Amino acid sequence: MTQRIKILPKHIAFIMDGNGRWATKRGLARYYGHKEGIKAVERTMLGCKNFGIEYCTFFAFSTENWRRGEDEINGIFELLRDYLNQNKDFFIKNQIKVNYIGVLDPFPEDLKSALLSIVDKTKNIEGLTVTFALNYGGRDDIIRAVNKLLQNNTKQTNEKDFLAILDTKDMPEPDFVVRTSGEQRISNFLLFQMAYSELYFPKIYWPSFNERQLEKCLLEYQKRNRRFGGVNK
Repeated sequence: MTQRIKILPKHIAFIMDGNGRWATKRGLARYYGHKEGIKAVERTMLGCKNFGIEYCTFFAFSTENWRRGEDEINGIFELLRDYLNQNKDFFIKNQIKVNYIGVLDPFPEDLKSALLSIVDKTKNIEGLTVTFALNYGGRDDIIRAVNKLLQNNTKQTNEKDFLAILDTKDMPEPDFVVRTSGEQRISNFLLFQMAYSELYFPKIYWPSFNERQLEKCLLEYQKRNRRFGGVNK
């Protein structure tokens, strides 16, 4: 770990953009961009652990991604399924706790089973917690939380109690959100939770992201002056 980084985010979240463009630029099918993107996820998980970050979240499949072509969606599912089945021991070996947010119901049963098995096997690990956002959307998260309140006949709530019924209830709000590829959008990701997150938009495509790029992001984070609506004294 570099000595230059003195201030770390407790929770860093990634919008992994640019897989398809990375592949297209190289004359490859979009599938290969997603394949290389999974390798970047693994590098980033290990990087976050090495730097001492406690939580990292990856926007892996959004509620809007169902609009993509069937072949691309099935290819993403195949890659996720294969990775989870072939790397069952990776998370235990590296002491990484796995979590997920979103609604898994629409996913293939074998993919859900592979994910939930790893979630269960790593649930008692104390260290880096990695969360995969799957069939997740910030608006959907909020709507589902509101429906819970309505079902419980709750007439009034507050910010703290509302955060406690969102999908992210077991983790802190993200301090730092990184979206690769240079696109400057948050794309329906952690809308309520991101209210005071620092945002960063490096131009690199996600499959090229590595620990050196992560270090650059963290160096950028420590330049930020987080006031949370207040002023410096």
